[in-house]
Amino acid sequence: MGEKNKMDAQRDGGIASVTDAPADKDGQGGGHLLDAIKRILPQSYLVLVLLGIIIIGHLVTPNFLTLRNFSNVVSFSSIIAILAVGQFYVILTGGIDLSVGAILALSTVVAALTLQTGVDAGVATIFTLGVCSIFGLGNGLLVVWLRIPPFIATLAMMSVVQGFSYIIQSSSLIQIENETFVVWFSDGRLVGIPNPVLIFLVVTVAAAFTSRYTTFGRRLYAIGGNREAARLSGLPVSRDLLITYSLSGFLAGLAGLLAAAQLLQGSSLVGRGSELDAIAAVVVGGASLMGGNGSPVNSVIGVFVLATIINIMNLVGISSEPQLVIKGAVIIVAVFLSSAGGVGRISATLSGLFGGRKRGGAERS
Repeated sequence: MGEKNKMDAQRDGGIASVTDAPADKDGQGGGHLLDAIKRILPQSYLVLVLLGIIIIGHLVTPNFLTLRNFSNVVSFSSIIAILAVGQFYVILTGGIDLSVGAILALSTVVAALTLQTGVDAGVATIFTLGVCSIFGLGNGLLVVWLRIPPFIATLAMMSVVQGFSYIIQSSSLIQIENETFVVWFSDGRLVGIPNPVLIFLVVTVAAAFTSRYTTFGRRLYAIGGNREAARLSGLPVSRDLLITYSLSGFLAGLAGLLAAAQLLQGSSLVGRGSELDAIAAVVVGGASLMGGNGSPVNSVIGVFVLATIINIMNLVGISSEPQLVIKGAVIIVAVFLSSAGGVGRISATLSGLFGGRKRGGAERS
């Protein structure tokens, strides 16, 4: 019996060595190319897409690769990038937050009203962020305690926050004249870098560190992967979800402070549709709407992918209607590559093509 097993093993090994060995030089090259594509594509496709878009922008308009245009794109993207980081945390847990655009608008109104009373810019900032965090916590309570689906809970909160903003704003826009506040969140610079850019960079780095190197970040991945399994494993699922939604509200409030300083006013109409831009950026960044995977850095790159496409279309004079069509197509492709397993399908197709070539070569030999 032992001898038979030995012979079978030798036979299997012989077959493996024949099929695994390259039939010819072309087959070997195809295998190396396939391995490289399968290794690089899932990890770097987003950076490659962004580089490709930048090259296209340079080819279609000479005004694209200029320092002024680059500065405009980055400054414009700072607000959405901060929103996207908060949205990433919520999507990571398998949820969604449709209220961040309304909270952003509320932040501008609360900050402007508070500054109008003559208080210090620091006090106004802390108070505004506290109010926005409370509304974020309200989302978490609806999801955790009342067990309302995140889509419905945050949609309802969006309506509540919008109504609250309209009520406290009254009828006119609230002007902001506090120079310290404007310097902090708009006009100031540190080592030549605008403060809004520095703020979103700090937020992104902190989010990347938290999600990768802290137990809180690892718990969020576990919750998004399988919430019930995470609960049965003893993880504080309810507490972490409350923190996550509160953090989303806090970051939406921070984005609102940047918007208020740039516009020099508080308005309940600011930020309409920005929640969809943040969700789109997270999806373009490769995060699954089912939860459990993704990266805050990739979400920010997703912001720049969308912002760069919009910038190029503006420079070449494309009207807003076709821009919506192109933006929607980009989101569809991004969802296919991330949530729908498009990268895996492409890899499988390439594997079949190169694999068929290798088998054909082996049969001919």
